Amino acid sequence: MDTTIESKVIPEAAEAEIVAPAVEGTTPEAAAPRARDERSRGSLRSRGPRTRAPRERGEFDQVTIDVRRVARVMAGGRRFNFSLVVVIGDRKGRVGVGLGKGGDTALAIEKATRDAQKHLFTIARTKSNSIPHAVSAKYASSLVEIFPSEGRGLVAGSAMRTVLDLGGVTDVVTKIHSRSKNKLTIARATVAALMKLSTSRVGAPMS
Repeated sequence: MDTTIESKVIPEAAEAEIVAPAVEGTTPEAAAPRARDERSRGSLRSRGPRTRAPRERGEFDQVTIDVRRVARVMAGGRRFNFSLVVVIGDRKGRVGVGLGKGGDTALAIEKATRDAQKHLFTIARTKSNSIPHAVSAKYASSLVEIFPSEGRGLVAGSAMRTVLDLGGVTDVVTKIHSRSKNKLTIARATVAALMKLSTSRVGAPMS
């Protein structure tokens, strides 16, 4: 009995086409939606990143110089309130200091900003953005002095630097003659000193 077995040689490319779906665990029908998804993602990537219109900058710059959390003991536990001190200014001579209190920081900042806007004033400056004469002022426990100093830049610290910087004042030297570290009283003492400035008193002795 003569039996013959026919053997067929399968090309490597054809074998790869047969084996590949079994190895990957996908079928041509299942691969079609995936190909469409990849094309759709490619079309989205080809559009490039979304560009937003630049936000308009406000007239005043705003800096928070002090944040305090106050706790009250109630029947159900402790409740927290926040107290913030905000300084706003346009760096062109206008500056204001405000205090705000609220149940959360966002509400306290909003109140402090409105309070600072109510207390805006214009600083009497020279052509070099310095002050016309030396001044000093006391608020609560804080005593401050401000001296004009041509070419020195802004030499100040603590809350005084923030108030003078946002007010656009340069070429001055400042001193704090008190041990108080309360930034609110220091900022308000600085404002009280700047409000004493007068362009008609150039070279006058310190008040």
